[in-house]
Amino acid sequence: MTDEVVTHAVTRLVHVPGLVKPVAVITLDNGHDHTRPNTFGQAGLASLDAAFTAAVEASPAAIAVTGKPFIFAVGADLTGVEQVTDRATALQIGKQGHDVFRRFTDSPIPTFAFVNGAVMGGGLELALSCHYRTLASNAAAIAFPECFLGLFPGWGGTQLLPNLIGVDRAVTVIIENALNQNKMLKPAQAFELGIADVLFDSADYLEQSLLWLADVVNGDTTVARPSIDRGEAWDAAIARAQAFVDAKTHGASPGATRAVELLDLARHNDLDRGYDAETTALADVVMGDELRAGLYSFNLVQKRARRPAGAPDKSLARPVTKVGIVGAGLMASQMALLFARRLHVPVVLTDIDQARVDKGVGYVHGEVDKLLGRKRISPDEANRLKALVSGSLDKAAFADADFVIEAVFEDLSVKQQVFAEVEEYVSAECVLATNTSSLSVTEMAAKLRHPSRVVGFHFFNPVAVMPLLEIVRAAETDDTTLATAFAVGKALKKSSVLVKDAPAFVVNRLLTRFLGEVTAALDEGTPFEVADHALDPLGLPMTPMVLLQLVGPAVGLHVAEIMHNAFPDRFGVSENMKRFVEAGKTAVWQWDAQGNQTLDPEVAALWQAGSSPSTGQQLLDRTLDALADEIRRMLDEGVVAEAQDIDLCLILGAGWPFWLGGVTPYLDRAGVSERVTGKRFLTPGVASVPV
Repeated sequence: MTDEVVTHAVTRLVHVPGLVKPVAVITLDNGHDHTRPNTFGQAGLASLDAAFTAAVEASPAAIAVTGKPFIFAVGADLTGVEQVTDRATALQIGKQGHDVFRRFTDSPIPTFAFVNGAVMGGGLELALSCHYRTLASNAAAIAFPECFLGLFPGWGGTQLLPNLIGVDRAVTVIIENALNQNKMLKPAQAFELGIADVLFDSADYLEQSLLWLADVVNGDTTVARPSIDRGEAWDAAIARAQAFVDAKTHGASPGATRAVELLDLARHNDLDRGYDAETTALADVVMGDELRAGLYSFNLVQKRARRPAGAPDKSLARPVTKVGIVGAGLMASQMALLFARRLHVPVVLTDIDQARVDKGVGYVHGEVDKLLGRKRISPDEANRLKALVSGSLDKAAFADADFVIEAVFEDLSVKQQVFAEVEEYVSAECVLATNTSSLSVTEMAAKLRHPSRVVGFHFFNPVAVMPLLEIVRAAETDDTTLATAFAVGKALKKSSVLVKDAPAFVVNRLLTRFLGEVTAALDEGTPFEVADHALDPLGLPMTPMVLLQLVGPAVGLHVAEIMHNAFPDRFGVSENMKRFVEAGKTAVWQWDAQGNQTLDPEVAALWQAGSSPSTGQQLLDRTLDALADEIRRMLDEGVVAEAQDIDLCLILGAGWPFWLGGVTPYLDRAGVSERVTGKRFLTPGVASVPV
């Protein structure tokens, strides 16, 4: 493999009180700081193999493996996986990992993993391959993220974990956590699950680990392991895993499906058989399009998101020492908490009456109390955050603010008036940002004295959770304003994408187009059940009607009307949806206490359907065609720099599944791009997906 950043394994002998023989400690280190974690490529595995041999030759009391500061290891070198072009190499990678890690399992000398920091994927499999595991209380992340990427733990994870902690818990870690947006375990959770045998404070972690090792070797400490139920409990866990994978991926991610099969195989506790099956399955998945698609998504999020295309030089950014927020509703209050937590600067909320201001500030204080209750922050931090967030009825409170963002009703004239009022108080250098989801930022700024300092700053709901930030450059926005916006976005720990000032920008424009196709099909007579599940094969996080409920039908209708005014040939406004909103309805579906879903009879009564229904396949095809058409138009208009930015926006802002690899390579693979637009969105190789 070329370009491998080799993680070297170095063996040294350490004398520990209470042991006659030394302990051979193998340290993993790729020579970079903690921002470049240890990974395993072919050369790294070879180095670990040689280090283990050196350890055995020293005839130690025990062998321990640990990582560089803050990092144990985070798995396979994914750049190497991308380079695999033949099945024989894929099989070799699987076998090499198994062979090296299994030396720790089969060793007659006791083996220990000192998990001193972040541990994921292959790193966690190495730790599981050891006889015993200690864990540092400050380890940043513990996970098997493979199913999130379209893969599965292929170096022993599917066989070792269920036989250590039970298959039910293994299903949670390997499948459910991964497919729930790559949820990570905290050290205390990993210890509670039984992944680690003991949890030590980080201050003297290595010393405590070595002393504990001595007690285990000398027989003073015995590690109890739970008995494993391989009967009905195993059957139930596998059934739960399969149902979860089906609901999340609808068969679109072979890696998750293979994970379920391998977990079921693990009940026999035969590592020869299990590792052979993992290696074969790994080769199958590595050679498939779905994994390449997942790696494309991974590279977008890990690389492109950190270097936003078109962003000005960061040296142009002005410091932000105070933030003003116009509006004190839920979205504004969420923003206030985020600005205070990430920027550690004063934040002032304003609104039209004291009750609204008090409610907004009260929301922030309530959320701070929740963080304190969950021990996410200290009492001192809680007091500081509460002190930073205040409210005022007077926009003069913004006089010394460097960044003011409005989050008021989605109406152009209202937002223009807000900015005009704010401009009377703030300095000429203060950035004026809008959280608009669909309106023209250029028009918002048109009547101001300094339109160059206005920028779009579009968050997604919930603000604290959704990682995407669409930063909108209006016609007059200058580089200093834009650089400041990107600097603030980075400080907020958001992934920012530069977008042109075009109706609904990226995410909402595409969501409105595809929701429009579904609504049109309903208007034509397609049954709700058929229309709402037509897109299930994509494995999207929620169905269109559930998405509409989350967004709010009134908001969805308002955006549809804006898009219809901009592009009447492609964006319609449903009369049925108007009646739906006028009736005050917020959802199509009703759920009973058992979770059974039925159509709201009031919705059925008000919806005037035609007589030209579509099948699910017809609606899926029609929706994909519409997305391909709209994306091509957006690229031709220069809404974003490249197709990869649209993919990044949908992954981070709309939950487009990782394993589909972004919407444009998916449309390319499915042949939709060429059928609809006459050409592919990405050239072969760009998406890491073979043609």
